[in-house]
Amino acid sequence: MRILLTGGSGMVGRNFLDHPKVDLFEVFAPSSKELNLLDITAVKNWLAEYRPDLVIHAAGRVGGIQANVKDPAGFLLDNLDMGRNIVAAANQAGISKLINLGSSCMYPKSAENPLREHMILSGDLEPTNEGYALAKIAVSRLCEYYTQQSSRCSYKTLIPCNIYGRFDSFSSEKSHLLPAIIRKIDHAKSNGLTQVEIWGDGQAKREFMYAGDLADALVQAVMRFDQLPQNMNIGLGFDHSINAYYQAVAAVLDYKGEFVHDLNRPVGMARKLVAIDKQKSWGWQAKTDLSTGIRLSYEYYLEFEKSRPC
Repeated sequence: MRILLTGGSGMVGRNFLDHPKVDLFEVFAPSSKELNLLDITAVKNWLAEYRPDLVIHAAGRVGGIQANVKDPAGFLLDNLDMGRNIVAAANQAGISKLINLGSSCMYPKSAENPLREHMILSGDLEPTNEGYALAKIAVSRLCEYYTQQSSRCSYKTLIPCNIYGRFDSFSSEKSHLLPAIIRKIDHAKSNGLTQVEIWGDGQAKREFMYAGDLADALVQAVMRFDQLPQNMNIGLGFDHSINAYYQAVAAVLDYKGEFVHDLNRPVGMARKLVAIDKQKSWGWQAKTDLSTGIRLSYEYYLEFEKSRPC
């Protein structure tokens, strides 16, 4: 099977390419210079030349709360343009199978947890990442529309919970919660600091899955594509408080300092736990426990990321 993987240089894409079973496929993972997803003509020309059997759309502009709050328009436009270009061009090229990567940010901020796939568009979004979420929702709906309109077209969306792991971004501007915690606690330990700051009271809960597990789910999705639901969450089925994540990272890094809370900082949604009923029925579950995932992420950070500017 010939697969076009967008976002091959990102965390999800690199973990997919690192999966032990990826050699079963012929995977094309062009860089943004080789294939500019913001240019619809370039996308159409690439698909016409290489004719993949299946597309995995994992590309996107991503970032933490600070980045999303600073430039919501950019997150909306870039993610919307990339998504609609690849999905629409794939449909025009006659590519019958596509796997789109959504985000748990697509769910309403006040939705009852666990978050079920039918809840999308049932309420207001979390303001701190609304632009990103709107783009993800629009692209997932586009996949549904094409699937409904054509019997030859099957475009499906996987909605992962929060992801962390090898190949993650640890920069202060772009990092999400877990890599940010790893960077902060390593910095405190390396510099003999006795305190680490937590935004908010730390009671908000998050579900974080190791990126290698998401890569495994994607490999299985390619191999068992016809059994995939139209939209399906990918997650753990349980979550932890932000305070607990700080404590887990401190344990792995052997940090003995204390944590202090800045109650004036934004914290986002109080909870984001995805329901995994469909995932269980489909027959897949994550395998990497939190301590192991943190250790593997920290080893990657020390080897490849620590020396880079924040």
